[in-house]
Amino acid sequence: MAGQSIGIMGGTFDPIHNGHLLTAEYVRDACGLEKIMFIPAANSPFKLDQKVVPAEKRLAMTRLAVEDNPYFEASDIELRRAGVSYTSDTIHELRRRCGKDTVLYFITGADAINELPAWHEPKRLLEECHFIAATRQGTALALPHLRDFFGSLCDEHIHQLTTPELEISSTVIRQRIREGRSIRYMVPSSVEEYIRKEGLYR
Repeated sequence: MAGQSIGIMGGTFDPIHNGHLLTAEYVRDACGLEKIMFIPAANSPFKLDQKVVPAEKRLAMTRLAVEDNPYFEASDIELRRAGVSYTSDTIHELRRRCGKDTVLYFITGADAINELPAWHEPKRLLEECHFIAATRQGTALALPHLRDFFGSLCDEHIHQLTTPELEISSTVIRQRIREGRSIRYMVPSSVEEYIRKEGLYR
């Protein structure tokens, strides 16, 4: 794996949807990344007080969603680790596995990056990987705030990329399922079938 440029999409993926996939493919193509790893959180620090589908089922949906793209893969790295799923621990482990020549790019929204100083071990995290801010209309990076906290590392390791608008959210998908409404074209058909078979979100 040495010498590669790898994108990382982390999240609860409850469920994974076409917005995640479109953003990942757009970033992969625009930035020339060799692959994108989708990493479902086992125990997200931001959702410890919320009810989520068991991690194994969210991983299964993620695997189904990415199986037809040779540049995508689903990883169980956080499911194999006990405790809270801190991104800094995951990146540290990937850095150890991949070697110092591999460049890691964590892909997330500008709104999440604006909260990066509140993440677990944020300075170590930003030292070990780059962040790609998938910016959309209405959400801008708070660069002065980030520069105050991270210094020069902000401009060296945080990059912006305007990505296509696709207004889909896992929250809306779960709500639509509870209401008995269609989620066709919001998630891959394989994920829709898995949700139906497992009776999820009802």
